Amino acid sequence: MTLALGTIADDYTGASDLANTLAKNGLRTVQTVGIPADDLPLGEVDAVVVSLKIRSVPAAEAVEKARAADRWLRARGAGHVMYKICSTFDSTDEGNIGPVLDALSADAGAAAVLVTPAFPETGRTVYQGHLFVGAVPLNESPLKDHPLNPMHDANLVRVLGRQSVSRVGLVPQALVARGADAIRARLAELAADGIGGVIADAVNEADLVALGAAALDSRVSVGASGLGLGLARGLVATGRVLRVDATASVMAGVGGLSACLAGSCSKATLEQIARAEDAMPVLRLSAEALVSGPAEAEDALEWAAARIESGPVLIASSASPAEVARLQALHGREAAGHAIEQGLATIAEGLVKRGVRRLVVAGGETSGAVVDRLGIPAFALGPEIAAGVPVLRAIGGAHGDLLMALKSGNFGGVDFFTDALGLMSK
Repeated sequence: MTLALGTIADDYTGASDLANTLAKNGLRTVQTVGIPADDLPLGEVDAVVVSLKIRSVPAAEAVEKARAADRWLRARGAGHVMYKICSTFDSTDEGNIGPVLDALSADAGAAAVLVTPAFPETGRTVYQGHLFVGAVPLNESPLKDHPLNPMHDANLVRVLGRQSVSRVGLVPQALVARGADAIRARLAELAADGIGGVIADAVNEADLVALGAAALDSRVSVGASGLGLGLARGLVATGRVLRVDATASVMAGVGGLSACLAGSCSKATLEQIARAEDAMPVLRLSAEALVSGPAEAEDALEWAAARIESGPVLIASSASPAEVARLQALHGREAAGHAIEQGLATIAEGLVKRGVRRLVVAGGETSGAVVDRLGIPAFALGPEIAAGVPVLRAIGGAHGDLLMALKSGNFGGVDFFTDALGLMSK
């Protein structure tokens, strides 16, 4: 296997988002969970997305795991490695975007590395170095209050500058609009001036295509799935990859029961849960009870067992931001989050043991905990459910054929859960 593109994602839902984007744009793509074992049959692929869970861990741990993934990808021929981050640039002032950028750049001998979380298809744009969600700056949007990585500064040059050991530059949109050659020239100037990371504006798809073409000249880039779109288009345009569609075969022959889990407290997910109540039984868990012990998860599995043979169910621990903050104050931020994630992972494991073979999971941290508990080493990419969210088919693992969807909290329309299960059942 010789890879045209290697990518490292800082969480599992972001990895699915990126893998979906690469597959939609013609790359044969596999998403792995961690660095895969050498005997895992990945087949002939153009791109591998290595899913890590390092967005909210200590920076030193994130750097160590990202560097190990980078070494694995480069050993399999990847000349360019993209570090995939959230489109809301979720990161504290201690990292982890800056420290990982610094480490991967140093290992690759790269300077003036392009960095952009822009993905206009999902309403994320960057202009004059400021990140916008729809029409408002990030720090004025509802997405600013992530429970683990709140983002109260939309100026990404400033945000990245607080994290990185190198100075940070900017490629403004007026220059990006002039195309890849203009971007390359600007990056060369910034590299000569000792700049490390370079925030790049992007307000439309043409900007992403130009940025991707320019980024491929370097060995490293950092961005959300929008930059992945640009990289994929660049690889196809230059003939380094022959565009194919390999998603249809992923859907064949999976029976079994269906269920949904939600652990996100985002506004979008809360609305999706409310709408799902019209279509399936919904159990709303007590986040405080999940933190207190295993009884809440056990009761949830009993509730599901009495209903799931008749159709899908949804089990949700999507507390309000105020309730999450209260629990974090009582139990500690990491301890409370870990307990809730593990409670939901226990429920997911129990559901699969009871015959669930189509499982939808909402929430980045929840998705990571569920996939780890189920021991799934990799996924093949199926069709797209909503922007950034594909159907995934497990490769390897102890549970056999299993279709999943891993949704970041803010993704998908109000009917996401029924849309996902409907597509998985075709």
